[in-house]
Amino acid sequence: MGKELKIGIAGLGTVGQGVVRMLQQNETGIDARSGKIIRITSVSAQNREKDRGLDLTGYNWEDDPNELAKRPDVDVFVELIGGSEGVALESVKTALRNHKDVITANKAMLAHHGQELAELAEECKCCIRYEAAVAGGIPVVKSLTESLAGNRITKILGVMNGTCNYILTRMERDKLTYQEVFEDAQKLGYLEADPTLDVGGIDAGHKLALLSSIAYGTRVDFDNMEIEGIERISIGDIEQAKDMGFRIKLLGISKFTENGLEQRTQPCLVPEKSPLGQIEEATNLVVFEGDFVGTICLQGPGAGSGPTASSVLSDLVELARGTRIPMFGISANNLKKAKPCKSAVEVSYYLRLLLKDEPGVLAQIALALGNAGISIDRMRQYSHATSEAPVIIVTHKTNRTKLDIALDQIRNSDVSLEEPVTIRIEEI
Repeated sequence: MGKELKIGIAGLGTVGQGVVRMLQQNETGIDARSGKIIRITSVSAQNREKDRGLDLTGYNWEDDPNELAKRPDVDVFVELIGGSEGVALESVKTALRNHKDVITANKAMLAHHGQELAELAEECKCCIRYEAAVAGGIPVVKSLTESLAGNRITKILGVMNGTCNYILTRMERDKLTYQEVFEDAQKLGYLEADPTLDVGGIDAGHKLALLSSIAYGTRVDFDNMEIEGIERISIGDIEQAKDMGFRIKLLGISKFTENGLEQRTQPCLVPEKSPLGQIEEATNLVVFEGDFVGTICLQGPGAGSGPTASSVLSDLVELARGTRIPMFGISANNLKKAKPCKSAVEVSYYLRLLLKDEPGVLAQIALALGNAGISIDRMRQYSHATSEAPVIIVTHKTNRTKLDIALDQIRNSDVSLEEPVTIRIEEI
């Protein structure tokens, strides 16, 4: 068949094992499609004695990923260690400086160091590919960098974290509290070592930052993203949303307008019958809006050994075929530094308040909203047996600036007993 493409894999966790297994089981078909023999020569992991259910005897072993990145019998360094700093970042830089192409599933590293790594890759005449870093097995990076390259992308939105979607789905279906499902997800191994990366919206933010850079030709800007997680969503919020014909989803949303780059991850109410409203369990769905193509929806498994390994292999095949493009679709030097901005679009909001059960309290809340120029669409007070009154308010369309003014007044009043919960209503 001709020349081999020799790869070294750093990290033999869930995804690394999936890549080895996929190459071993589908070797003939992969080689035929790529036009080269893709061969693992070396691997690296913390514990070489661990039983991973794989035959690793034919591969060289390096305890230090940096040594793996320097090996002369490695053409492509596959980084599956994880983490935004430390050995993952160090070994990727080592690989690039030793003129090796890099494939990674590490969205955190790329979200924090993407510009630096893109510049280093171009300086060293190398490629960095990272299909597996965003949305598991869904080819979202390839779609933006190649299939939709002729379009001006106007919007990105989607469910980009399967763990949050799993928690929200289980809360609704099984009538469980957030804490109950969180603990179950932890036992099943669905959560990151630091769970706040998932439930805090950070993981989805990492992915959105990468997609925004490709879509708009801007430098990766995770630091200026608005991020809110699902930790304060209650079963009551989910049931109220359902009564109104909505479901709650953690969405990543970005737009590039004349005001700048808007990027946010936050829980939103979406129509129950919409494609996003019907996503269950750990499935991801990403939507792109382009000026010529219109709306494109990509749906599939957002995580897991098989789907993520599939994306790693797609990058390997593309490199074997000779497909070499800049990390974010255009040269790193041509990426613009975007001005961050907040959404100026007026939408309705769902508010959950815990108030003192006293005469005149609701009038004070209505006054705070009215003073900020916000009108109330509907209001509901739960039955209760204590001196604390749970209240749900849905506003008419307004902008976030006005809402923040009203919320500050409510927080500073003597009638609000806890931080208000606000959920944006997205009419998709």
